[in-house]
Order: sequence, then structure tokens, then C-alpha cells
Amino acid sequence: MADSEPVVAPDQLKPGNRKAGRILGVLTILALLACTMGNHEGNVENLFLIVIAAGIAVTLIGDAVLRRAGLRE
Repeated sequence: MADSEPVVAPDQLKPGNRKAGRILGVLTILALLACTMGNHEGNVENLFLIVIAAGIAVTLIGDAVLRRAGLRE
């Protein structure tokens, strides 16, 4: 089974469409923040949703900063 797979170097493997990834990240943040508005009484759910959305936002911002500095392709 391993004989049929092509052998490639790690630098030849390119990630998917970067712009689509950024757009999906922003849409995910918006969807998570939209889930905080609902008919639930506790705020524990809201805390988890906001923390996850903030983590995605920090990742997107960090990626943009590293790309601008030329540290990532």
C-alpha cells in the first residue's frame, strides 16, 4: 500500500487556500459569538464560546503579523 503513494518533500506540500481559511476563521468567530445570544440562563457556555472565539482571533492576528514580517510564507 505504501508503494503507491508518491514521495514528496515537506516543502512541496502546500496548505489550502489561505484567503478561504481566513474567511472561514472570521465566520467561525461570528458564529460562536452569535451562539452567545440565546435563551440559556447560565453564563458558563458564553464564557467558553468567547474564549474559543478569542483563541481563533489571536491565531488569525498572529498569522497576519508573521506573514507581514516575512516569517511565514
